[in-house]
Amino acid sequence: MDHEPWRQTRRHENLRAWDIDPAAGERLIEIFAALAAHAVAVDASLSAAELDALSLRVVADAATGKRDYELLAGLPDTFVDDRDGLAVNVFRLHAYRGEHYSLRLTRLSRELHHALLVLAERAPIRSPTCGDAFRRAAEAGLPQ
Repeated sequence: MDHEPWRQTRRHENLRAWDIDPAAGERLIEIFAALAAHAVAVDASLSAAELDALSLRVVADAATGKRDYELLAGLPDTFVDDRDGLAVNVFRLHAYRGEHYSLRLTRLSRELHHALLVLAERAPIRSPTCGDAFRRAAEAGLPQ
């Protein structure tokens, strides 16, 4: 997600200041991004193929504009990848426990929103999509 190494360093500093392990925080940000994209796709009745064309800006806005329960709505009961299922369950626990856990989600949503907007602004093409981000990550050898 980060093309400048200092961005990840700054994000990790923020995560530590919020008492969130950076590795766990990065995974929560990843699942937050997937949940935001899924929520937009469900709202717009997009097919899997159309998800590729979803604007990064729209996903960024959903990350901060949708409530936790809206992001969880319409998810499958089971996941092909156990790691994804576990990550969604951790997100659910944060959403349902309230108090400082909800504050963590709010902070993570802002981190994701900022990261996606920076990615969109720095993209070599106009109006980058989720598919563009996935392709750039694959080319850079980053996890998707």
